[in-house]
Amino acid sequence: MSNPHSPSIDAYLENTLAALAGAAVSPAPARLAIAYSGGLDSTVLLHAAARYAASHGAKLLAFHIHHGISPNADRWQVHCAETCAQLGVEFHARRIELRDAEKSGVEEAARNSRYAALGDLCRLHQASLLLTAHHLDDQAETVLLQLLRGSGAAGLSGMDSWNTAPSLLGDASLLMVRPLLKVSRAAMEQYAAAQQLTYVEDESNHDPRYARNALRQQVMPVLAQYFPGFQERFSRSAGHMQTTQKLLVALAAQDMALCADGACLNMDQLRLLNPERIDNLLRYWFGLHHLRMPSSAWLSEMRQQLLEAKADAQLCVTHPDCHIRRHRNRVFLTPRDDVERSEIEPQDFRWNGEAEIAFPAFGGAMHFEPAEQGVGADWLRQQALQIQFRSGGEKLKLAFNRPTKSVKYHYQAFDVPPWERERLPLVRSGKQMVFAAGIGFDCHVLATEPGLRIALRWQSDVLPLSQDIRFDA
Repeated sequence: MSNPHSPSIDAYLENTLAALAGAAVSPAPARLAIAYSGGLDSTVLLHAAARYAASHGAKLLAFHIHHGISPNADRWQVHCAETCAQLGVEFHARRIELRDAEKSGVEEAARNSRYAALGDLCRLHQASLLLTAHHLDDQAETVLLQLLRGSGAAGLSGMDSWNTAPSLLGDASLLMVRPLLKVSRAAMEQYAAAQQLTYVEDESNHDPRYARNALRQQVMPVLAQYFPGFQERFSRSAGHMQTTQKLLVALAAQDMALCADGACLNMDQLRLLNPERIDNLLRYWFGLHHLRMPSSAWLSEMRQQLLEAKADAQLCVTHPDCHIRRHRNRVFLTPRDDVERSEIEPQDFRWNGEAEIAFPAFGGAMHFEPAEQGVGADWLRQQALQIQFRSGGEKLKLAFNRPTKSVKYHYQAFDVPPWERERLPLVRSGKQMVFAAGIGFDCHVLATEPGLRIALRWQSDVLPLSQDIRFDA
């Protein structure tokens, strides 16, 4: 393999991977993966990465994603396989189908499907680093696109030299590395010409219906004419925005420590912050749960509702990925739930000693566990049981020295939020209430004689989002 005409491409790759090791982000990689489309950018990176792998004793794998959009896609895959064979690089291809293209558009659907497939390939072949060929012009385009969308500091930060992307790759342990972010497209073209590299041309890159292509073909040339070297200045601005975003995240973490109430937010503490800090904190909270970032207008409206709704209001603000609710001075994130439970009929069942019984229609499973206090195992086996959702008016007596109260009263006493009550089933034996999930047994069925006793525990299929992360842990 001949020496490169220009050492800059190789130097950027070498320096980026060395910086990862130096920052203790990742040790020197024994296995490297590259996202290889066959185009100019990834072809240049492939050749540089092949040299790096050979000189450092690392294993290089090239992952090619076949979208099936272009009539030339089969030919591109053949070209990529042949190029990798010539370089001695292990090659793997994955054919994908676009999902939700009608909702998000072909470009977004292709991007999401591509990264999901790349993440799968990384896990399958045990590659913890994925190299992508994003370069200086890509960074400038990204910053300009985000500016045109009215993005804040996070969007205007552009792309990092490396980061995790669990929402794209499906794994927080995978690192996406962009070693050529400081290299211009012109430099890559010169490199490819000097090395006599062959690469494919994706005709979709010239379709002005895609926003990025329109910028690349019609806007960027004009900017280059009147503002030579604007790409480097855009990249520098992105660096300033990255610093700004880090400061905003640090401030949000401090505010989270102040406002955290277990996995929720405390409204009294939230009210101590000014509106800008509340919005910053809420964005941070959404980010921790990998939720899509809402618009500033939506966030402002939600903040207003949280702060101004009456204390006893059953507040629920709908986000595309979740619900934001307020209950007893706390703010919760909960999963989207559009199930009409009034239409779910009661289900008869018997317990035959199982550790758990799944009830898909009710969205969970009932667990049966030995316990000091519970119902007798022999008694439970003999019962014709029925699981159902509340219809109203149900009552439960928790202890003989306590009055019978409505299930609704017990939920209030146990501080079970209203939206969770709707998902918690009841268990009956004939007319006798046996168990209410989230509360416990009716005292009339509790065992008083010696013998094995069984406790019931309901486990929902979907945990509340706010239980995923605890800020006071």
